[in-house]
Amino acid sequence: MRYLLLIEDDTSLGETLRERLEKEGYGVVWAETLEEASQETSQRKFDLIILDVNLPDGSGFTFAREVRKSGATPFIFVTAMNSAEHRLEGYEIGAEEFIPKPFHLKELLLRVRHVLETHPPAHAEIKVGDRTVDLEARAVVHKDGQKEFLAARDFQLLKLLIEAAPKVLSRDEILDQIWGEDRYPSHRTVDNSIVRLRQAIGDSGGQMIRSVRGIGYQWVK
Repeated sequence: MRYLLLIEDDTSLGETLRERLEKEGYGVVWAETLEEASQETSQRKFDLIILDVNLPDGSGFTFAREVRKSGATPFIFVTAMNSAEHRLEGYEIGAEEFIPKPFHLKELLLRVRHVLETHPPAHAEIKVGDRTVDLEARAVVHKDGQKEFLAARDFQLLKLLIEAAPKVLSRDEILDQIWGEDRYPSHRTVDNSIVRLRQAIGDSGGQMIRSVRGIGYQWVK
């Protein structure tokens, strides 16, 4: 799965874009401010950033310049600021695309697909306290560099929770997606897997994998 960071402060547009991009099979994290976006980029790597220019707490141009300093993550500007000067500034920073608002949704999806096809996948990592979840290696990396490899289904469950966030997943949903046709899975099977995951990522207090009483679990990191 390719992971996208969407930075858009228009709630209606942000919800529409996230929903449509997820339907296309992408993992989408939506931030409404640059502060939220900075927190997300400090915790994980993204395959593509889609961002507005005029945001509540600053300029998307400034954010994009910082992104360019720290790596080669491609980005697409989607903005109503569409003068020749703005387009030139966006491309000078290194934008792959500069799409003016309003735009046709299918055009955005085609351009996203094109950019991702021309860039290799990011090495997906997520910071959890003093440890790192290496999604490619399927391991938790401790602060001393030691890797703790997760059991296949424990890893699948962790990945499922992360990708579904902030949605709460019921135990039945988890059983259906991870254990499927196994003969004897139960709610206790899910609970035991959660215990192992919390131990692996150092989440003894359940602050990252939150228990929702009577329902299931939620990734809140």
